[in-house]
Amino acid sequence: MAVPKRRTSRSRRRKRIASNSALTLPKVQTCEQCGEPTLPHRVCPSCGFYKGRQIITVKGGF
Repeated sequence: MAVPKRRTSRSRRRKRIASNSALTLPKVQTCEQCGEPTLPHRVCPSCGFYKGRQIITVKGGF
Protein backbone atom coordinates (compact mmCIF):
# COMPACT_ATOMS: atom_id res chain seq x y z
CA MET A 1 0.00 0.00 0.00
CA ALA A 2 1.29 3.47 -0.85
CA VAL A 3 2.19 5.64 2.11
CA PRO A 4 3.05 9.37 1.91
CA LYS A 5 6.71 10.10 2.52
CA ARG A 6 6.02 13.40 4.27
CA ARG A 7 3.09 14.89 6.12
CA THR A 8 0.90 17.27 4.09
CA SER A 9 1.31 20.78 5.46
CA ARG A 10 -1.66 22.83 6.67
CA SER A 11 -1.28 25.41 3.92
CA ARG A 12 -1.15 22.79 1.16
CA ARG A 13 -4.15 20.96 2.61
CA ARG A 14 -6.16 24.19 3.00
CA LYS A 15 -5.31 25.29 -0.54
CA ARG A 16 -6.64 22.02 -1.89
CA ILE A 17 -9.84 22.26 0.15
CA ALA A 18 -10.38 25.91 -0.81
CA SER A 19 -10.00 25.26 -4.53
CA ASN A 20 -12.62 22.50 -4.42
CA SER A 21 -15.21 24.72 -2.78
CA ALA A 22 -14.74 27.92 -4.78
CA LEU A 23 -17.67 30.32 -4.53
CA THR A 24 -19.67 31.00 -7.68
CA LEU A 25 -21.97 33.90 -8.41
CA PRO A 26 -25.65 33.10 -8.90
CA LYS A 27 -26.86 32.97 -12.50
CA VAL A 28 -29.20 35.82 -13.41
CA GLN A 29 -31.79 35.89 -16.18
CA THR A 30 -34.11 38.64 -17.39
CA CYS A 31 -37.85 38.36 -16.83
CA GLU A 32 -39.85 37.85 -20.03
CA GLN A 33 -42.62 40.19 -18.85
CA CYS A 34 -40.87 43.15 -17.22
CA GLY A 35 -37.19 42.68 -18.14
CA GLU A 36 -35.98 42.80 -14.53
CA PRO A 37 -33.12 40.48 -13.51
CA THR A 38 -34.37 37.36 -11.71
CA LEU A 39 -32.99 34.01 -10.58
CA PRO A 40 -33.87 31.07 -12.85
CA HIS A 41 -36.81 28.80 -11.93
CA ARG A 42 -38.28 31.36 -9.54
CA VAL A 43 -41.21 33.77 -9.64
CA CYS A 44 -40.18 37.30 -10.65
CA PRO A 45 -40.29 39.44 -7.48
CA SER A 46 -41.11 42.62 -9.39
CA CYS A 47 -44.07 41.47 -11.52
CA GLY A 48 -45.07 38.04 -10.11
CA PHE A 49 -44.88 36.12 -13.41
CA TYR A 50 -43.34 32.67 -13.98
CA LYS A 51 -43.24 30.94 -17.39
CA GLY A 52 -45.65 33.50 -18.87
CA ARG A 53 -48.31 33.05 -16.16
CA GLN A 54 -49.06 35.32 -13.24
CA ILE A 55 -48.41 33.38 -10.05
CA ILE A 56 -48.58 36.08 -7.37
CA THR A 57 -49.95 39.58 -7.32
CA VAL A 58 -47.36 42.20 -6.46
CA LYS A 59 -48.45 45.40 -4.74
CA GLY A 60 -46.85 48.59 -6.02
CA GLY A 61 -44.78 50.71 -3.67
CA PHE A 62 -43.31 49.98 -0.26
